Order: sequence, then C-alpha cells, then structure tokens
Amino acid sequence: MVGRRQAGMALLLVTLLWGGTFVWMKQALNAAQSFTQVYNASSVVGIMVGFRFLLAAFILFTISSTARQSLSSKDDWTGSFWLGIAMLLGYGIQMVGLDSISPSVSAFLTSLYVVFTALLSIKITEKKMNRIFIFGVLSATFGAGFIDGPPQLVWGWGEVLTVISALFFAIHIILTDIATTRLHPIAVSQISFIIVGVGALAFGLFSAGEISVLQLIFHDGVLLPLLLLSLFGTLVCLLVLNFFQKYFHPTHAAIIYAFEPVWATIYGVHVGLVEVSGWLWVGGLAILIGNIFVEIEAKNNKKNQTL
Repeated sequence: MVGRRQAGMALLLVTLLWGGTFVWMKQALNAAQSFTQVYNASSVVGIMVGFRFLLAAFILFTISSTARQSLSSKDDWTGSFWLGIAMLLGYGIQMVGLDSISPSVSAFLTSLYVVFTALLSIKITEKKMNRIFIFGVLSATFGAGFIDGPPQLVWGWGEVLTVISALFFAIHIILTDIATTRLHPIAVSQISFIIVGVGALAFGLFSAGEISVLQLIFHDGVLLPLLLLSLFGTLVCLLVLNFFQKYFHPTHAAIIYAFEPVWATIYGVHVGLVEVSGWLWVGGLAILIGNIFVEIEAKNNKKNQTL
C-alpha cells in the first residue's frame, strides 16, 4: 500500500524531471530559431507542445489496454475533459504571455498558482486555513517566484495573461484531485494528453497560418529534445502525478510542485543557460520551509482526527 512518504517522493521526482524540461525546451527553441523568425514564437511552441502531448498519448495508447478502453468510455471523457481543457488553457495562455515578458517575470507570476490553488480549495471545501498553512503557502510562492531574483515587473498584457495561466494551472491541480479519485489515472492521462495535444497543435497551425510549420519537428536539433519532453516531461511525469497527487491536499501538492523551478535553475546553471545567483538558495530554502510547515499542519490535522 502506498503511503504519503512514497507518494511525496514520487511527486518530488516529478518536479526533478520537470526541471529538466526547461533545458530541453530551451534547446529545442534555440534549434528552431529559423522557424521563429519566419513564423512567431507562440506558433512554434504550440507545435512543439502539440507534438509532445500527442506522442505521449500514442505511446500510452500502444502500451496500455486501460488507455485504449478509455477512448470509448463516456465516463472517462466526461470526467477528464475539463481537466484537459484547464491544462491546455494554462499552457496556451502562458505561451502567448511569454512572447512579451521575460522568463523571470513569467516564473514569478506563474508561481501564483500555489496561492490560487489554496484559494480555490477554500472556496470548494469552505474550510479556512490556519496561520501555519497560510505561511507555508506564501513561503513556497515567494520561493518559486524569486528563484531567479526579484522580477522587473511592469504590468501589461503579457503579465495579465500569465496570471490567468497560473489560475488555470491551479484549476488543473484541483480537477486532478477530483478526477483521479473517481477514474483510473491512466484513463485520465490518455484523454487529457489528447485534448492538450490536439488543442496546442491547432493553436500552432492557426497562429502560423501555414501547415509547412510542421517541418520544424524534424529540424536538426529539435527532434531529440522533443522526444525527451514527450517521454519524460509528459508521459512519465503526468502519469506519476495522476497516480499519486490524490494522497495530498491539492494545496500541499501545489507547494511540492513549487520545487520545479529550483531544479530548472540548477540544470540551467549546469549547462550554461542560467547564471548562478544567491537567490537560488533563498528561493529553494523558502520552498523547503513552506513544505515543512504544510506537512507539520497535515500531521497535526491527522493526529487530531484520531483523537
């Protein structure tokens, strides 16, 4: 039987792999610069994300009978549809916003998904958070947002869109908690992969205005990072997430996911894409403190329930 410790380690592994996706996506985008100059960055990223999720859906379809059966299940489609839409909107709106703001500002504003998850959980459960839980949420949000230092924030459409994307990421976390307690995690993964893949691909083609943009997938230096993104960043990570997130309160899960930019920054420093900064330690420590406080509160609640 899986316990919270094993589930927590599994979700931490997800953040470790997600951190690597930053490097792989950066490598793919650098290799596809000639296409970015002809089309726009949003269309190129849309094609990449679409390929990434559709390939993951195809692999899962070929290796799992549960995934194949889910395609003909009305319950699986109904229960997973909005989860896939939330993920698609989160990725899509973030992509559009990133086209006009810096990565550091995007990371800071995206980190607000931790706060949004907490607020949505309060609204749904009608249970208030105590001071320990609130401190944990704010500490993790600060850590994730300032991992690259204080962002140079000037409000424009890019910033507004990124905040909206953070809201959809929070909705995705909440819906994952609901869907995976009712449906098989593989079925949820299969259908959400298809929805995100088809939606992102359609967005990329519409934004580019030409089907020839699909050639970028097989451009030199693009295919290998995309394969890594699909296999590890999508298939493995989201399968593990869908299997193990249900062992945690959605807000606690969101705080665990806040470790992702820590690993991304470490990987970026290792390959020379990011300069090392003392803010890495400040942000990482803040996220760790946030997780410790929320875990202490979770254990206190469990102890009180057994008394």
